[in-house]
Amino acid sequence: MAISFISIRKLFITVVASFLVSSLFAQMPTNGLDVKHYTFTIALNDSNNIIKGKAQITTGFLKPENEITFDLVNKNNYGKGMTVINVYKNGTKETFEQDDQHLIIHDEGKPGEENVYSISYEGIPADGLIISNNKYGARTFFGDNWPNRAHNWIPCNDHLSDKATVDFIVIAPDHYQVVSNGKKIEETNLQDHLKLTHWKEDIPLPTKIMVIGVTDFAVNNIGNVDCIPVSSWVYPPDRDSGFAHYAISKNILKWYIQHIGPYAFEKLANVQSTTIFGGMENAGCIFYFEKSVNAKGIESLMAHEIAHQWFGDNVTEKDWPHLWLSEGFATYMTDLYLESKYGEDSLRSLLRIQRRQVVGYSENHKTPVVDTSESKHLMALLNDNSYQKGAWVLHMLRRKLGDSLFWKGIRTYYKTYAGSNANTTDLEKVFEKVSGQNLEIFFKQWLFTAGQPSIKVDWKYDPTKKSVSLKIEQIQTNLFVFLLQVRFSNGNKTVIKTIDVKNKLTQKNISLSFKPNDITVDPNVNLLYSQQ
Repeated sequence: MAISFISIRKLFITVVASFLVSSLFAQMPTNGLDVKHYTFTIALNDSNNIIKGKAQITTGFLKPENEITFDLVNKNNYGKGMTVINVYKNGTKETFEQDDQHLIIHDEGKPGEENVYSISYEGIPADGLIISNNKYGARTFFGDNWPNRAHNWIPCNDHLSDKATVDFIVIAPDHYQVVSNGKKIEETNLQDHLKLTHWKEDIPLPTKIMVIGVTDFAVNNIGNVDCIPVSSWVYPPDRDSGFAHYAISKNILKWYIQHIGPYAFEKLANVQSTTIFGGMENAGCIFYFEKSVNAKGIESLMAHEIAHQWFGDNVTEKDWPHLWLSEGFATYMTDLYLESKYGEDSLRSLLRIQRRQVVGYSENHKTPVVDTSESKHLMALLNDNSYQKGAWVLHMLRRKLGDSLFWKGIRTYYKTYAGSNANTTDLEKVFEKVSGQNLEIFFKQWLFTAGQPSIKVDWKYDPTKKSVSLKIEQIQTNLFVFLLQVRFSNGNKTVIKTIDVKNKLTQKNISLSFKPNDITVDPNVNLLYSQQ
């Protein structure tokens, strides 16, 4: 692909990494909150970057709490951050305080009860809501919450394990259009050339994919897929190219519905945006980078972000080390979509590229896919382990089980955890139940062990015995268990043999009626490995 979503993400991440460090420490779900619903009323203006917000938060409690803590970045020495003006609970004013990253309300929470807090605040977002100008100089406001940056502009429980429904009510100058999660239920012109736009999302979401997009848009309602409206939101100067290139999303959505299961959200809006990522899978409201409207790789980028609507958005990982359940799934679902459209050779080509990326990454990063070492540097998890190696694990699982059981496992996993959270062990249990196989070794070595097999293959043909003496040596420290296909060729004569590799050194004598002049390891591209 001329442009890949991963290279785009890495480019933007490199540019903004130093800016984001202060706001990217992990928000662990230790505060006992179980937020049920958010309603955010956000007032925007064209005079300055100050936003005025009111949050109504309905929360239950997983354990008794003597203080109620929401994540919210306080105003810093540079004048950016949110200042809380007042807090009410059921009409009663509450006392509170703010530290650098939190709003602490002096109130109690009890399991089995729900508290409703109304929080008024204002300030210039330090991050999370990107207020800037697009490439044409037009003013833009785009939510950009991944991974835990939402609390730069909205008070919330900013961890992906706590999912809630959400309403966004945006009051902005009336020349803007507003897009957000869910269904638009109101658009009303107000005095002073203002407009109120209300979007409502009834599917519980993690905060990482709750967004608004506000600017001058050209909007194309391109039709329905299984009663799901699909639309394109692009900058007016990009109307023609944007509408043309974004239209492919209908076919992608249809393919995923047919292969995975029903689409969970009320719409699919594909939105040209000005944020830090190449693509961001906000639920039902996907943001793509500015130049995506003319990008050669737009089909694969859209396939990746649309796949996230199932994996990452509706089924969400329980914690950040399991990010591959989002990114690895989206990467491999993209591979499968492209395979179905362009053929098996296309899949093999993609897998070869992704294998080289995984092997190259592992040379300098001795970490497993499920990586607990980056709990304070979540952006570092956007790496070749989470994306390409996660995809490769799913590919090898597919080859191990066969297409029928693989797809049954995918659909069962999605149906089981739709609307909630899962981790890698949950996925393993689903596939074990579906297949009737013990997959403990498979999951342990590919997901919880760093690296992959590095092998050295030697062979010699004995014309007297008409056999090949084959020697396979694992060079890496941690031994893997895998099946290795080897193809022996001589002109039109070809034989493929499958070798069961378990030990550091595996030797096999293989009967062969002809002398091979060439052997090919893993000819069908089904194993993640490197060869010495």
